[in-house]
Amino acid sequence: MPDPATADLRHPAAHRPGQGDPDWASARRVLVVRPDNVGDVLMTGPVFRALRAAAPAATLDLLASPAGAAAAALLPEVDGVVTASVSWQQLDLVAGSNPTDPDAALVDDLAARGYDAAVVLTSFSQSPWPAAEVLRRAGVPVRVGMSKEFGGGLLTHWVPAPSDEEHQVDRMLGLLAAVGVPSRGVELAVRIPDDAATPLAVVGSRYAVVAPGASCPSRRWPAERFAAVIAELAADGLTVVVSGTEREADLVEAVAGDVGVPVAGGLGLGDLAALLAGAEVVVANNSGGVHLADAVRAPVVELFAGTETVDQYRPRSTRAEVLTRPVACAPCRQLVCPFDQECLAVTPAEVLAAARRLRSVAV
Repeated sequence: MPDPATADLRHPAAHRPGQGDPDWASARRVLVVRPDNVGDVLMTGPVFRALRAAAPAATLDLLASPAGAAAAALLPEVDGVVTASVSWQQLDLVAGSNPTDPDAALVDDLAARGYDAAVVLTSFSQSPWPAAEVLRRAGVPVRVGMSKEFGGGLLTHWVPAPSDEEHQVDRMLGLLAAVGVPSRGVELAVRIPDDAATPLAVVGSRYAVVAPGASCPSRRWPAERFAAVIAELAADGLTVVVSGTEREADLVEAVAGDVGVPVAGGLGLGDLAALLAGAEVVVANNSGGVHLADAVRAPVVELFAGTETVDQYRPRSTRAEVLTRPVACAPCRQLVCPFDQECLAVTPAEVLAAARRLRSVAV
């Protein structure tokens, strides 16, 4: 009887590395599918770096959401962006001109572009199968993705998912490795535009950046605690820039008060990258700003809510401290916390101590 410990017990449809891997060296157009937020797109940088080495003659495009598309411009290996609000990422699908087929226009667009291959990237809680069906309808011949569930022939190369706890970058690179694309490093990296503008003339040479916003209320550390941290950082001799989107203007103004320098909506993502790159420390919620700070090697203190699992998203390219509280309800993925945000029961004193530790290493 074969030894169960060494027997190959994978699903019979699972792709076996080295057996029918795509011919990446001959590919001319490759699409990476990641229609998520800014931080998720920034974490695809190592994927594009690996694909560029494996498919040096290919045009590498990203299918991104409107929110994530801005981050693509900062990734050196991305050649083009297909921006779409895909049906499988919408909480409440709004019927358009074709309510029975909301992705029809996207199918036509992808078909016209003539991709040789597509790689569908997902978190552990997402499914690649809706994207795979769109790609199949668009005539993309090679469709690579990862999932716990078997979905028939929608993916031509189906890779079973690893542990849910695996870091998102490792998860994505593991998918590529399974289809013959070796890793070229896990570090995040971005290209800061030459024309990036920052308010450095206002903030001076020694400053911190505080980003109190996040994609949903459940991820936001209380504004009054951010304000308390800003007051102490200013007392340490730093100018404190409080950054946010235009929609977060009221939050930014409230947190900045009379001490911080509010910048809401006045910076593009490239401008923000330039600003973060010069900061002595960044303090932010679990958001795209943390991943951008990670990519430009800015020391970062992250307030991590229990909506996700820390080890999946932890900054690894820079010096970082992640502050959170273990709770039984995490990861919840709730937009609004139904309790009292016990996962973010972190004091301003703890945040300030972490910021000072990171700054002392820098000095």
